[in-house]
Amino acid sequence: MSKYRVQNPATGEVTESFESATDAQVEEALAAADAAYREWREQGVQHRAGVVRRIGELFTERRDELARAISIEMGKSIEAALEEVDFAASIFDYYGVYGPGFITDYEIPSSVPGRAVMEQLPLGVLLGVMPWNFPYYQVARFAGPNLVLGNTILLKHADICARSNLLMQEIMEQAGVPVGGYQAMFVSHDQISTIIADARVQGVSLTGSEAAGAIIGAQAGANLKKCVLELGGIDPMVVLDSDDVPGIARAAWENRIYNGGQVCNSNKRLIVMDDIYDEFVAELVKLAEGLEPGDQLDLRDGEFTPLSTRAAAETVDAQVKRAVSEGGRLLAGGVLSDGPGAYYSPAVLVDVPRDSASYREEIFGPVALVYRVHSDEEALELANDCALGLGGSVFSTDQARAARVASRLEVGMAHVNIIAAEGADIPFGGVKRSGFGREMGPVGIGEFANKRLYFIAE
Repeated sequence: MSKYRVQNPATGEVTESFESATDAQVEEALAAADAAYREWREQGVQHRAGVVRRIGELFTERRDELARAISIEMGKSIEAALEEVDFAASIFDYYGVYGPGFITDYEIPSSVPGRAVMEQLPLGVLLGVMPWNFPYYQVARFAGPNLVLGNTILLKHADICARSNLLMQEIMEQAGVPVGGYQAMFVSHDQISTIIADARVQGVSLTGSEAAGAIIGAQAGANLKKCVLELGGIDPMVVLDSDDVPGIARAAWENRIYNGGQVCNSNKRLIVMDDIYDEFVAELVKLAEGLEPGDQLDLRDGEFTPLSTRAAAETVDAQVKRAVSEGGRLLAGGVLSDGPGAYYSPAVLVDVPRDSASYREEIFGPVALVYRVHSDEEALELANDCALGLGGSVFSTDQARAARVASRLEVGMAHVNIIAAEGADIPFGGVKRSGFGREMGPVGIGEFANKRLYFIAE
């Protein structure tokens, strides 16, 4: 079976396969990306921004086609797929509108006689290594700002997202990105190493696992290349109190199982105060019971989508079984379907011991993991007892109380009374083993910029 393929996770059926690139094709792609960069950077920023806005318009015009492609590729419902297409379109539009303003030259005070000006200029060809959980959104937040800045993109997508990657290349070129300026790459790990080492490539952005981030980060470092790494999280959602426990339990549940629970900044640890814990967990169990596998292209109430692949579903099943063997209790769901489909029923898991290996693991699937705490300090200590630090949230009817706890979260994105604020204008990224660098918002465009000093002596 070809590594790059479209494989419907509901059925396991491979509907399309793609040839992997030869080394000669990789060299052609590098040359084309470099040539496109030399052309693209000479276009005015307003021209580039207009092209990026057009990319967003084309996403909107082709939203049904784009949504269906990823629904078949990685299993999200058509409704969720349409939401993702719209979000990606909004990111391209945002940078098309605001990007030029973020990279405008500005003068700084100078102790040396003359004018000191800070510029933000493109660097060159960039490699993106992107995951399957949000095939368009992940690319938009990397490609949108960098195309406005004047960089060009080689995009290595997940091996199950080949069709959507080709659709994006088609849209970029249709919008006016020069041929070579965005290329869908069907490459091996060895070829990725070759690309990172190539002198024409100036940086690499990866969204993926800690293990992948460590490898890509090491290769970037060895070749003195800038990198941005977004490596997932085990984000805490702390509930200190509530005047509507069923409501907040439902919000927690819906967020946790969204996209099959395959979300980097999902609320993967629910930390709930003792006096509302039992009611909160009972509500989760009620929501988890009686769900059935469904067709992601025609999902009905009470049905759930497959995970991205059979292997992903088997991994989540093995993680939950290990957590139970270590002392955790599975209260609902957690049933792996008979193959070849990738269905795993959304689960409620409690009492996982903090001294277990499972406590330290990210579960990339629809598993609500709940912990009981007895004080704000205990909740904060538990929330921060994690090697990862992507996002986190704290809920209370007393906003000041929630804010006191949230302000001390060791994360890249701290929230009060909302699980995750997400928008084209909201920066995204983490600390600790969740990686470094930021995407989106006014800061995303500066990650792969030459922040050049331009000095004119008097």
